[in-house]
Amino acid sequence: MSRTLHLALHPYGVGGPGQHGLWKDPRVAKNASIDVNYYIRQAKAAEHALFDALFIVDSQFINATYPAHYLNRLEPLTLLSAVATHTRHIGLVGTASSTYNSPFNLARRFASLDHISGGRAGWNVVTSFDTGTARNYGLDEHLDYATRYGRALEFVEVARGLWDSYEDDAFPADVARDVFLDPSKLHELGHEGEHFKVAGPLNLSRSPQGQPVIFQAGVSEEGRDLAARVAEGIYAPGGSLEQAQEYYADIKRRTAAHGRDPEHIKIFIHGGPVVAATDDAARRREREIFDEDNDLGRNLALLGRSFGAYDFAAHDLDAPFPDVAHLAEKGGRTAAAQIIARAREQKLTLRQVAESANAFRRSPFVGAPETVADTIARWFAAGTFDGINLAFRTDDDLELFVDGVVPLLQRRGLFRTAYAADTLRGNLGLPVPANRHTREPVLAPDA
Repeated sequence: MSRTLHLALHPYGVGGPGQHGLWKDPRVAKNASIDVNYYIRQAKAAEHALFDALFIVDSQFINATYPAHYLNRLEPLTLLSAVATHTRHIGLVGTASSTYNSPFNLARRFASLDHISGGRAGWNVVTSFDTGTARNYGLDEHLDYATRYGRALEFVEVARGLWDSYEDDAFPADVARDVFLDPSKLHELGHEGEHFKVAGPLNLSRSPQGQPVIFQAGVSEEGRDLAARVAEGIYAPGGSLEQAQEYYADIKRRTAAHGRDPEHIKIFIHGGPVVAATDDAARRREREIFDEDNDLGRNLALLGRSFGAYDFAAHDLDAPFPDVAHLAEKGGRTAAAQIIARAREQKLTLRQVAESANAFRRSPFVGAPETVADTIARWFAAGTFDGINLAFRTDDDLELFVDGVVPLLQRRGLFRTAYAADTLRGNLGLPVPANRHTREPVLAPDA
C-alpha cells in the first residue's frame, strides 16, 4: 500500500472518562498525572516504537465528580516542553482552548514549544464545552456554539499570521555589517476582526517545520467544517467501521470543497486496544476493564458533562429523563442532542440513559497480536482513518502492543521501520506552510 499508517499515544494517567477506577490499579502510580517522569517514560516508549505523536488532552474546569486524572494534572504546554528535552522525533500535541486564551499569548507558547522540540509541536484546537470554565475567566456565561466556532476560526487565522511574523532569512546576524535583523523581513500583523484585534509582530521566528501542526476534533456540523477549513490532523469519534468510513469520507470531501488537498489532513480515530496471548483472554480482560469502571454515580457525572456539568443526581433516577435541552446549546451540543433524542424516542428513564451512556461496547481492536493487526489493516484499507490515537491503561499494555502488534504492521508494510524526518510535519507527510510574505512552499518528505 502507498499509504502509511500513523500512530499516536494518549496517556491515561490515573484515569479519565471511562477509566474512573484506573487509579486503583497497583501498577499505576497514584501521582502519575502530575509526574513528568511518567509522561517522559511513555513518550520514550512510543518514540522507540516510532509513533508519530504524544497527545495530551486538557480542560479548565472541574468539580469533585470529575475523573481522577482531571482533578490533578499538569498543564499541557509546560508538560510537553519537559518531554521535548528527552525525545528527538515524536510529535508533541497539546490541547488548548480558543475560547479561553488570547491569540498572541497562545501563539507564542506553541511557537516556543516548536523551537524547544526542533519542530515537533502540534495544537489541538478546542472550543471548550465545560460551561463552568467561563466562571474561571470572569464570565457569567459560556459562549454559545456559533460564537465559539467563529472565534476558533479567527483565532487560528491570527495565530498563523503571527507565526509568519519573520521571514526565514530575517536574522543575518552579520557582525561585520553590524546587522542582526533585516527589518524588511519583519512583518506586523495588524489584524482587526470580529473577535480579535492583534497588532503583532510575534517576537519569535518560525521553527524547522514552519508552524505547529493544527489538530481539531470536529463532530458537529460546525466542528466538521472548522476541521475541514483549518485542521491538518483530526481526532475522530470512531464508532463502527461504517460510521468511521462516513466521517472519513465527509471530512475529506469538505476539505477538498475548501480548496485544500485531502491528503493534507490526517484523520486519527480513538483506539483502546486490549492485547493478550489469545483472543479469548483479551476479550475477558476487556470485560473485566468495563466492570472495574462501571459505576452509576460516575456515569451520571460523565453524562452531566455534555450538559454543562449538570448535576443529574438531583433527579429521580427512575423518572423519565428530565427536560434539559436548554443546557445543550452551551455544552457539548452534538452529544447532548443525541442523548435527548434517544431518551425521547425510547422513553428512557434517567437511570437507563446513564447506564446506556456507558454500556459495554466491544472494541474492534481487542485480541491476540495477529487479530489486532488484522483488524487495524482491514479498517485502514477500508478508508476509516489515516492513524489511530492509542490509549493504554498501563505501561504493560503499551508494551504488549509495541512488542506484539507493531512488528506485524511493519512486516505488512503498513507502518514505518524508521522515522522519515525530525519534525512532526515530516513524519505525517504534511507540507511546510509557505510563509505568507514569501509564498515559497517547501514540501516535507513523503510519509
